[in-house]
Amino acid sequence: MALTDELKELFKGVAKLLKGSDRRVFMAKIVKLLGKGGQRRAEEELNWNRGTIRKGRHELESGFVCIDAFSARGRKRAEEHLPNLLDDIKSIVDEQSQTDPTFKTTRLYTPITAKEVRKQLILQKGYADEELPTEETIRVKLNVLEYRLGSVRKCQPLKKIPETDTVSASLVT
Repeated sequence: MALTDELKELFKGVAKLLKGSDRRVFMAKIVKLLGKGGQRRAEEELNWNRGTIRKGRHELESGFVCIDAFSARGRKRAEEHLPNLLDDIKSIVDEQSQTDPTFKTTRLYTPITAKEVRKQLILQKGYADEELPTEETIRVKLNVLEYRLGSVRKCQPLKKIPETDTVSASLVT
């Protein structure tokens, strides 16, 4: 089968519109139409990946759909890179934490900032600056550990009740 410029553009356009298994099976069918050496021609003339074509041929011949593991991709959490990170953050922050002064919640408030926690991780726990996550990530981890950043509010005494005018009224009479 001869590949004209119009056919090349058509095949490329359709392949861009399709996703996942449908795209791979379409590519495998086109390669099958091209005959012997079709994979190499598709790679050279259509700029298709031969690994994708092989996967599509496998799906076409077996009838089974290969499921893409998109959820397994991406960046790993900081705890996976540094398994002791959360425990070290807890040990630093627990020294300076206070409970809610009104005792209405079980939240822990701490006057230490995420920047200071990061600095203390380097000084006290021996982490390298490059291996630690950013301040924003440490702030998120503090929230996950249920610490609330902010100034610790002290218990304020109740305001004095204003005295009635009975004393001044008795002086006037």
